[in-house]
Amino acid sequence: MPDPAPGSLQVWALEGIAEIRAGDDLVDIIAAAAGDALRDGDILVVTSKIVSKAEGRFLRAEDRDDAITRETVRVVAERTWPNGSRTRIVESRLGIIAAAAGVDASNTPEGTVLLLPEDPDASARSLATGLRLRLGVEVGVIVSDTLGRAWRDGQTDHAIGAGGVRVFEDLRGQVDAQGRELAVTLPCVADELAAAADLVKRKTTGRPVAVVRGRGDLVGPLDLPGARSIVRPAERDMFHTGAEESYAAGFAAGREARD
Repeated sequence: MPDPAPGSLQVWALEGIAEIRAGDDLVDIIAAAAGDALRDGDILVVTSKIVSKAEGRFLRAEDRDDAITRETVRVVAERTWPNGSRTRIVESRLGIIAAAAGVDASNTPEGTVLLLPEDPDASARSLATGLRLRLGVEVGVIVSDTLGRAWRDGQTDHAIGAGGVRVFEDLRGQVDAQGRELAVTLPCVADELAAAADLVKRKTTGRPVAVVRGRGDLVGPLDLPGARSIVRPAERDMFHTGAEESYAAGFAAGREARD
């Protein structure tokens, strides 16, 4: 495949990756699917589900809610809808805030659910290390998962793990086209790459790995900060809880102060 023109990207999904089972060697599988197509600076975006399956992150659980509770550190918001269904937005032990703590009950053996990787950054670094050694090219790896967004309907893929990839592009201190200094511009390029890759992986095509070419500037040492660094620290989190939960906490605090 020819190099992309300056200022453009190439994004394509790898073909021929079969159903992943516990214990499978993802380095072998991805390397075989990629063949000799990868080059220095390519970034592979790997769906977290196949990482979890290879790592054996299955949990026997007849009740998905119990598994969600087990993975939850803090409830951010919870709603029960008129049809009786319940949505829980929670902070998981990984620090990720998402619906259902990332617990997945789709395409898993009966009576089991699938948890997120134990340490997505370590998984991404391990894949990047193995692929660099196996193929002799300096690639980066992003482990992606589908998450919702505050204020907006729908979901997009985000980076939950990263190995050998700069997750931010820090433009602070640079100037815009009018010469004004940029004070807060910090694009989360790892999330942008994950979302771009999802356009070609899709959800139901059986293509869980995509390659992004054209941002080799983001590929670097394996000890770069991972996707855990994307999670906003609690002291800077302006949206710590849902609206109803915040109101209830404020009302309770005011009542306690009056008492």
